[in-house]
Amino acid sequence: MINFWTVKVIRFVTIFFVVAVIIASYFYPGGNIHDTAQSGYSFTHNFLSDLGGLESHSGEDNTISSIFFNLSMLLFFFIGISFLFVPTLFKENKPTFILAIIGSLFFFIGSMFFAGVGFTPYDVFFDLHVFFALNSFRLMIPASLIYLIVFLRSSLSIKYIAVIASFLFLVTAYVIYLNIGENPLSNKEAMIASATIQKFIAFMSVATVFSLSFGFSKRINNSK
Repeated sequence: MINFWTVKVIRFVTIFFVVAVIIASYFYPGGNIHDTAQSGYSFTHNFLSDLGGLESHSGEDNTISSIFFNLSMLLFFFIGISFLFVPTLFKENKPTFILAIIGSLFFFIGSMFFAGVGFTPYDVFFDLHVFFALNSFRLMIPASLIYLIVFLRSSLSIKYIAVIASFLFLVTAYVIYLNIGENPLSNKEAMIASATIQKFIAFMSVATVFSLSFGFSKRINNSK
């Protein structure tokens, strides 16, 4: 059960997300917030959320892309469940175990917010969609900070400590950027910067969680 949730589920959801985004990008008809005539999907000119809209910015039907993207986001619900099992891997030390529980609660809530992005296509529930998208990353700051402490207090390999520390730095920098950066709706240049950075952080987040599953697997094997 522990291996299923903390290893298999995490790997499946993260891999599915990458595959789903690639498929959704392929079928995206076109358009962005500043150019409805754009053909297809652009890594630098479209946000990931554009893939989840019921219609593309060009006004065309976006059913196929929205199904794949929104489903991939909804599956983050299971990532949240997975992290509720992670503290049991650190139960040999009570303070560390308690910290892991707190960190997992933040990961759980943050994952629910990621899933919320899939429940709220931007072109139907714009304000709610933005609320889920922004706060999902904000919740990752305390989640990753607490788990950095957990990893430092445990016997987990230094490479996993480096992974979570790097993630903490990047997600913190991204949240700061969201607060002080120029609104992407204001001009094309701001949109390009914001869309590009968003994808980098999103895929780094997925890569981080995927990488941690290997550390969790080693904890499970060492406890046998």
